[in-house]
Amino acid sequence: MKDETVLLSHGSGGTMMKRIIDEVFFEAYGGAILHRADDAASLVMPGERIALSTDTYVVTPHFFPGGDIGRLAICGTVNDVATSGAEVRYLSCGFILEEGYPIENLRRICRSMAEASLEAGIEIVTGDTKVVDRGHGDGVYINTSGVGILPDGRDLSGSFCKPGDCILISGSIGDHGIAIISTREDLSFGTTIESDAAPLNHLIANVLEAAPNVHCFRDPTRGGLSSTLNELASTSGVNITIEEADVVVHDQVLGACEMLGYDVFQVANEGKMVCVVPAQEAEAALNAMRASRYGEEAAIIGKVEEGTGKVFLHTAFGSTRVLDMLVGEQLPRIC
Repeated sequence: MKDETVLLSHGSGGTMMKRIIDEVFFEAYGGAILHRADDAASLVMPGERIALSTDTYVVTPHFFPGGDIGRLAICGTVNDVATSGAEVRYLSCGFILEEGYPIENLRRICRSMAEASLEAGIEIVTGDTKVVDRGHGDGVYINTSGVGILPDGRDLSGSFCKPGDCILISGSIGDHGIAIISTREDLSFGTTIESDAAPLNHLIANVLEAAPNVHCFRDPTRGGLSSTLNELASTSGVNITIEEADVVVHDQVLGACEMLGYDVFQVANEGKMVCVVPAQEAEAALNAMRASRYGEEAAIIGKVEEGTGKVFLHTAFGSTRVLDMLVGEQLPRIC
């Protein structure tokens, strides 16, 4: 492909649009289904129940330590579908490109998407491309939708948390949000802080095999761990108490939060999973997390109690404070 930047004609429906599809998207991740180039993908979906999720990614900058907008788009939607307990099968991918965007950057993003898809074991089967006028799109936005198969009898929900349940998280918090803001603002913390963007469908499958009575999974993205736990507590009508000492925060992330005035519990994550599980299966779930690629720092961090939808944090100093849901936008455009 000789073009060096995206042109409006790449979204025209004509030969230039066909060329960008063939030579960028198909070249990066085109499988047999996508190569049919139909308006809709015809998919084999055994079973009667599916899980479906969609999300749009507008993160800036497009490239950051530990990932890019393409990896984020794949991992985020894979994880959203996987939280239902489904086996993720297929993704769609829609691009909104700004005229003048470098084709080499687009190739790099597509390669990253292909790598993340391969790692997750899923296939991108359909997509769409639109091009907007220069100055009206900030380079590239990506929408991804995912479909998965739900096994018979599996029903997970944030409304199923019960008193006595244990709260687990698969690793450290705050890495993604701080990686984005440090790159965006060109901040130096003496060490590179990397995004944790990762596909967690295999980790979830391992946990479900070890602890089949899990009540719910939730990925603590925008609003961080605090907002996720508040959503679960409110939806289930319970209180949640977590132990600050048991939540892993890397020193460089904590230092950055203190310098910037952020609450690390409200900073976004893109490769962590919260799990609510009956106490008798908590250790089995924890061991399954720790045996998975992205769960080495997994921990049991708290418990579910009778209550009215509040979240409390037992601090390292022995006090207890309310852990509030994020109000407003602490870090805009982090995913």
